[in-house]
Amino acid sequence: MGKIFKYLGEHKAAVFVILLLLIVQAYCDLSLPQYMSDIVDVGIQQSGIEYAVPEKMSGETMENLSIFLSENDADKLRDSYEEGTEGIYKLKLHEEDEMRELEGILGMPMVVLFSMTEETGMDMDALKQLLESGQMTTEQILQAEAEAKEKMGDMSDSIISQKARLMVRQEYETLGYHMEDYQNSYMLRTGGNMLAMTVLMTIASVLVGLIASRVSAKLGMDLRSRVFKRVVSFSNSEIEQFSTASLITRSTNDIQQVQMVAVLMLRMIMYAPIIGIGGVIKVSGTKTGMGWIIGVAVGSIILLVGILMSVTMPKFKKMQTLVDRLNLVSREILTGVSVIRAFSREKFEEKRFEGANRDLMKTQLFTSRVMSLMMPAMMLIMNCITVLIVWFGSKGVDLGNLQVGDMMAFITYTMQIVMAFLMLTMISVLLPRAGVAANRIEEVIQTRTAILDPEHPAEAEKDDWQGEVAFDDVSFCYPGAEEDAVSHISFTARPGKTTAIIGSTGCGKSTVLNLIPRFYDVTAGRITMDGVDIRQISQKKLRDLIGYVPQKGILFSGTIASNIQFAGNVSEKQMQEAAEIAQAKEFILEKEEKYDSPISQGGTNVSGGQKQRLSIARAIAKNPKVFLFDDSFSALDYKTDVVLRKALQKKTGEAAVIIVAQRISTILHADQIIVLEDGGIAGIGTHEELMEQCETYQEIARSQLSEQELKSKGGAD
Repeated sequence: MGKIFKYLGEHKAAVFVILLLLIVQAYCDLSLPQYMSDIVDVGIQQSGIEYAVPEKMSGETMENLSIFLSENDADKLRDSYEEGTEGIYKLKLHEEDEMRELEGILGMPMVVLFSMTEETGMDMDALKQLLESGQMTTEQILQAEAEAKEKMGDMSDSIISQKARLMVRQEYETLGYHMEDYQNSYMLRTGGNMLAMTVLMTIASVLVGLIASRVSAKLGMDLRSRVFKRVVSFSNSEIEQFSTASLITRSTNDIQQVQMVAVLMLRMIMYAPIIGIGGVIKVSGTKTGMGWIIGVAVGSIILLVGILMSVTMPKFKKMQTLVDRLNLVSREILTGVSVIRAFSREKFEEKRFEGANRDLMKTQLFTSRVMSLMMPAMMLIMNCITVLIVWFGSKGVDLGNLQVGDMMAFITYTMQIVMAFLMLTMISVLLPRAGVAANRIEEVIQTRTAILDPEHPAEAEKDDWQGEVAFDDVSFCYPGAEEDAVSHISFTARPGKTTAIIGSTGCGKSTVLNLIPRFYDVTAGRITMDGVDIRQISQKKLRDLIGYVPQKGILFSGTIASNIQFAGNVSEKQMQEAAEIAQAKEFILEKEEKYDSPISQGGTNVSGGQKQRLSIARAIAKNPKVFLFDDSFSALDYKTDVVLRKALQKKTGEAAVIIVAQRISTILHADQIIVLEDGGIAGIGTHEELMEQCETYQEIARSQLSEQELKSKGGAD
């Protein structure tokens, strides 16, 4: 998880904008229940009268209310209104806090005044006469108010508020208000605010979705780019450490997992705590006395999630390994399908694939079944919470200390809080797997490449390279192997000369060749280029000096021209010349589109010999200082082999040529032949010298050439 946050941290500005938009969205979302409550409580039940404070009142009403107020409160009342025409007083206050304060002052006096005039029919003039004559004092009236409020108990605020609003309604009707229009005005105003909040919330939500999608797409692109760049820089040992199938999975499936979770984190995980905390704050302000229900709900959800995650977490970690395994098996079967058919092993491979497929399916089914319990369990918790709220809330409504709208708002806020935890829980299904995927991606990115460029490359001081390659007591051991693949190898390949390497299968011929372009680094000794240790030359410069033809011809999807010009900066003339030298021109010109003929992935639409000749042409077109041929003529017939080598000899007159070969006829005319046996040098010399001095070479020669060919030496020509 920490690594996913680290990736998102690279897009701080976008994440900050999303956070602001989520706060706006949450504010709007949390405002809607309160508007709904106001519509029910104020708009419907209270005829649109929002506060128990009249917006306008007659001078007589103000005078009557002042009788039931202390001197300070009476002054406050008079200061809150301004006198208008015809003795009508208009409210000056508009701030909610001021209105609430005035409502607290006027509440009980308005209840008393309403009860005296409407319910008991008492004449206010008579009360005034009693006050003027001294038979009753203001202190006695205030004392009576306090005693009446005390008798109401816990319901006092609710009862006072409701009865005071009846007084306000009566005052409005007296002043000629049309209460139906007044109520409709409030409903439209509140409904309009509700609609505006909804529109704003929708806009914020859409913007969050757009920015989050863009961020996650950029994050995925960056990760793929980093992984690709890191993998391209890997030496063969790092590639073998991870395996090709695993690297493909990490570059595709794992990054997709992280990208998907990144979107959900920006859209849901960040939103859930905002809406949850906001819901708790809103609920705490409702004063319903049912806050304990939310505690029960949150505790139940945390317990449920904890149990489910403890059961599924190990399986999520195992799942990515099983995906690797399935990809590995699939890749082996698809690349080796011709061999599988040739040996009639289809049924066996089907069983092997079925095993890997079934193991992944079982793990996915287990996690899916466990996590499928989450939704019904969550719905059960939510429904139980709703029942509890309605049960205890209806009792509060019945007792008069809770309004219906408040109860509805409380239910909505509680559901928002529960849904916030539900969102987190739903995402928690994906988080473990994404966390594992992020670790696997980071493992590739953080892997240090064994083969590094020097801090001060030698080419900075040298620009005239000749291409002389020298092995100085070189030994090499593959990572994890117990014995050296080659040991104590010493020879020099000079420009303008051909050096051939021959030996039995597994003696280390290709290993020696792979050490020159630093596909691997030597474990002992050194290899030099013009006297400079190749480890002191940057990899780019070193490989620019080398034209490499692998044992297995590799072509890339594109055209024949794009494959020959793969080295870059190759003109069309150079391309055609290289194709002619590699004996590829004839079959190229036979094609309808000539050099623009398409090459499918892996070169599957050309033969093995054609693929090999195009690979050779690609190296020739580069015009390097050193040619490396790793058994590159094995797919050619003898005639093509001879013609190609003669043409190549003219082209590579000033370059060093190193050839690994199985066929002795390919290297008969080499200036120097190195015979390898069990990783060491068994002999060095020309064909004639080795036929006299090297028993290993003699055995190879006699197994491939007739006595007449051995005597003539040029029999292969």
